Amino acid sequence: MSDTILIFYGSYRSDRQGIRLADYLVEAFRARGASPELIDAKALDLPMLDRMYKEYAPGEAPPALEALAGKIKAADAFVFVAGEYNWSVQPGLKNLTDHFLEEWFWRPAAIASYSAGRFAGARAGLAWHGILSEMGMIVVSSTLAVGGIGKALSPDAEPIGDGGASLARAFPRFADDLAWWTEAARVQRAAKAPPY
Repeated sequence: MSDTILIFYGSYRSDRQGIRLADYLVEAFRARGASPELIDAKALDLPMLDRMYKEYAPGEAPPALEALAGKIKAADAFVFVAGEYNWSVQPGLKNLTDHFLEEWFWRPAAIASYSAGRFAGARAGLAWHGILSEMGMIVVSSTLAVGGIGKALSPDAEPIGDGGASLARAFPRFADDLAWWTEAARVQRAAKAPPY
């Protein structure tokens, strides 16, 4: 069975470089036999959170919100490509995630952080760990952290330089960890209904 993995990316900047990491992950997971899909917050352009998906009457949510809710509920796992803004999370990605809650429950999530600087988005990754846990996901222990994003991946999302080589070496363990938890969660959901 091919794992359905949603890869979330949240930068709204016009010259965004983190999209390279998102594109790399889509292709790397596809090469492993998964079924990844990029969910780009900028392309969706959801409004600032006013009403969560669950707060709409059935059939009355905006079409983009309804479609994304269905994708989230059908997914086996999630990857959050987390850029760092001022030691914290990107507002576009946080706004997207906050539109949902129960839709995320009982599935694993992994964090791939990045930044232009040497800290590789690690502070944003740490913040996301708590956020995703609070939203009902199991956050796997393996992470990716890419510093100097513009020098680690080419515009075509190919690993380059030392940073790209490091990413390529780290990806298999990251993907294996996510795959293990994805299988475990799928088996458990099939065997026993969640407690709430």
